[in-house]
Amino acid sequence: MDLSELDTPAVLIDLDILERNIKWTAELARRAGVKLRPHFKTHKSIWIARKQLEYGACGLTVAKLGEAEVLADSGVEDLLIAFPLVGEAKLGRLRALIDRGIKVTVSTDHAAIAADISRLGESLNRRITMYIDVNTGLNRCGGEPGEETAALIRQMAGMPGVEVRGLMTHGGHAYGKKSLSELREAAAEEVGGLVQTKELLEKSGIRIPEISVGSTPTSKFIAEQTGATETRPGAYVFGDISQLEIGSITMDELAMSILATVVSTPRPGTAIIDAGSKTFSSDTNPHRPGYGFLRSDPSVYIERLSEEHGIVKVPEGVQLSIGDRLEFIPNHCCTVTNLHDTLHGVRDRMVERLIAVDARGCIQ
Repeated sequence: MDLSELDTPAVLIDLDILERNIKWTAELARRAGVKLRPHFKTHKSIWIARKQLEYGACGLTVAKLGEAEVLADSGVEDLLIAFPLVGEAKLGRLRALIDRGIKVTVSTDHAAIAADISRLGESLNRRITMYIDVNTGLNRCGGEPGEETAALIRQMAGMPGVEVRGLMTHGGHAYGKKSLSELREAAAEEVGGLVQTKELLEKSGIRIPEISVGSTPTSKFIAEQTGATETRPGAYVFGDISQLEIGSITMDELAMSILATVVSTPRPGTAIIDAGSKTFSSDTNPHRPGYGFLRSDPSVYIERLSEEHGIVKVPEGVQLSIGDRLEFIPNHCCTVTNLHDTLHGVRDRMVERLIAVDARGCIQ
């Protein structure tokens, strides 16, 4: 259908920009001699995952077992679960994936979790591949690089049902940087801590063949991340304000927008659109106010959200009227995706295809 016929609110994906983003990131990884294992949680779409594999991805990264199961059902056979698996229920689901012939790599930062996975591996008469999570600045999961992580891996090295094959980290703190030079430094720190730990382990006779780095902003510098063997960006496919504001992308790389209609103009300087927190998500951005801005005029931005209403700040000199259809760029593309069953793939102002969010709601 013509875009003018699409009811609102609706999430739009510019297919030309999407395909260009997918191809370019694959080309960056290829030139750097690094495997690309993009994060599925951004788009949760089998169709987009297949595009990524078509253009050179070696496999996919997932945040949860539910995402892994959706991808396995679609025929994707090489998956990294970049989240600790704790409890018998999750270990049982991991067993089922392995029994299906899926090549699964798991991750952890704790010996007790590794021991449980080792026991599963023994029961399957195999060694389950494992990455160890390392903290390189985000201060989320992972011990510190160097001796702290090396000591943990030496403890795991004797476990019979696992093979510690890689070190991984996520440089998500890069989103707080304010310039390309700061991003470049964050990328260097991201890989540097892993390489330091690998070198310590090699002195102990423990070989670590995989160094896996993450984060869309730092992935732009993959050619400079000496020692990395794998990169795991996710949000690069769509782009959003969080990437734009730190300079890691340009407006030409923003594939996702949200089409909304002005439904009220209750007072000067304010317009209300038919898209609230259930459409945009409530994620904020440290570099600019609001929850999204107008693609054609970033001075017009969503100042507040309630569930169904977006309260738009309209600067002096800008006139919005009831019935106006506006495209807004969201702060964070990944959380927007998970709020919707369907995205609308657009080319030349026509809705060319519906993109199912196949793994929406896979929180377990």
